Amino acid sequence: MSNDEGAPVGRRVVLGLLALGGASVAAGPWVSRLLGGVAGELSRHDPTGLSALIPGTGWRYYTVTSGFPYHSPSTYRLMVTGNVEHELTLTLAQLQELPRTRLTRDFQCVTGWRVPDVHWEGVRLATLLDRAGVQPGQTAVRFTSYDGTYTESLTLAQARRSDVLVVDTLDGRPIGRAHGGPARLLVAPMYGYKSCKWLSSIEVTDRLEPGYWERFGYDQNAWVGRSNGRDDAPT
Repeated sequence: MSNDEGAPVGRRVVLGLLALGGASVAAGPWVSRLLGGVAGELSRHDPTGLSALIPGTGWRYYTVTSGFPYHSPSTYRLMVTGNVEHELTLTLAQLQELPRTRLTRDFQCVTGWRVPDVHWEGVRLATLLDRAGVQPGQTAVRFTSYDGTYTESLTLAQARRSDVLVVDTLDGRPIGRAHGGPARLLVAPMYGYKSCKWLSSIEVTDRLEPGYWERFGYDQNAWVGRSNGRDDAPT
């Protein structure tokens, strides 16, 4: 597996895939099996290669812009802003000097595919929020991608969970460009669209704002366990 290979999938294609995957999640496992069964036949008649993106096994690389953005590890900066006592601007090296956390979790996309037992490593989001000092009365956190388009959001309580990280390492290797590096968000108990790639800023706010996909009707609280029956949805 290469972190940096694969053609980007644009917003319109992703919207179609999300609709297809959402239908498979709602209708049950037999739809996923059907999709998997037709994938091979479609791939023999699909010069675009998009049939390879039907839910199955292995990573899929999605982008809502025209390509994969890029910051080198040396130029990358992560900002913690908003209603905090001390705004932070961290280089990748400074981020990596903070206390580290390792998690092994499945990565589940809302379109239906899952990669099991992924080894993630990074810094708990709660650690960054504590370093910045959240002001009283704040209720939410907004995340912005350096692709210039993508955003996501969590409640402050969700953001402080021990399984919500800013990660820079995937399966023992630095996170590459296609996976959202040099650093991305991981919201382990939620569907992948909550885990903002190419993370640029973390903003503490006094109200919850819908993220990119929520504006297209997707759930704000995207607990995996509510639909696939394999993970427990947090209470």
